[in-house]
Amino acid sequence: MPDDVGGMFEPCQRLFHQRWNHLNDSHVRALAWLLDSPDLLDPLALQWQGKIASLKGERDEEPVDQNIRNWLADLDQAPGALHAHLNTQSCTRLGRYAEKLIAFYFEHRGTLVAHGVQVREAKNNTIGEFDFLLRHEQGLVHWEFATKFYLLAQRGEGQTAGIEEDNFVGPNLADSLGQKIRKIIGQQLALGQHPAAQAHLPQPLVSAQALVKGWLFYSPNDMPLSTSISGISALHCRGFWCAYSELDKELGDAASEHYIILPRLDWLAPAKVVPQRSLRKDQLQAALRTYFSENTMPVLLAILLRRGESMLECRRGFIVPDGWGDRAQQSFL
Repeated sequence: MPDDVGGMFEPCQRLFHQRWNHLNDSHVRALAWLLDSPDLLDPLALQWQGKIASLKGERDEEPVDQNIRNWLADLDQAPGALHAHLNTQSCTRLGRYAEKLIAFYFEHRGTLVAHGVQVREAKNNTIGEFDFLLRHEQGLVHWEFATKFYLLAQRGEGQTAGIEEDNFVGPNLADSLGQKIRKIIGQQLALGQHPAAQAHLPQPLVSAQALVKGWLFYSPNDMPLSTSISGISALHCRGFWCAYSELDKELGDAASEHYIILPRLDWLAPAKVVPQRSLRKDQLQAALRTYFSENTMPVLLAILLRRGESMLECRRGFIVPDGWGDRAQQSFL
């Protein structure tokens, strides 16, 4: 890893490149990010009622020890088994893709009992699905798994207090962080208590928790808030968001920067691309002008700096159509 990954890189990107720049396969890099990235939610926050899991475990051991580092390095050299497991040609949903990645890890560790187990009360009445049944030291545990991307859209400009989980909304405005957590804690984690679930459990459950990974995005004025929100991990991965008409102001005039619009399955790990895939600022502007003339869905942009033979992501942000912020605030009403 080049020594000059420093102040121009946001903390999550800097740490990831320092630890994992030797990996080249995009799927192995995504798996490394899932294992090594900070939790999105603070497992110790009282409002989560002990329902939030962490790969660090109860004794705060690191999930990526030297054995796992060696496994990921070997996998990067020969990723065929992982590619076959993912079958990305039929996997277009980011959440399902991330779930398959983490299942591959659990299977390697020998802790996977079952994955994606649907529970039905009758032939056509699905009650729910166990994301993961895992073998832990204390017994059988149920883990729900979510990888989420939310943007902070506050009720009023300049408001600096009273931020709640519902103030973080998805880029498509279909849900919020609060809605997601309420559904997980209030509904999905209770699945093991349903009578119809018992036939799928080889032994009684000793706990049910949710593992939540992801990124949160802030408007430039709200970035100072991103380290002090109740229930959110202080070290969570973060980026910016801005309206399309404000993009020039956000990007400035840095001549050394290049850009890439990230496909959805590339949203997890900080990007590492060959220079030929990157866009200059004028090329980016032309691509976004064409895109927003036909689409209303935000796009995720990675800002790149060249290091050695590669372009590395130094920060990222959602570019949203003009008016998106007003619609997002309406979703709180």
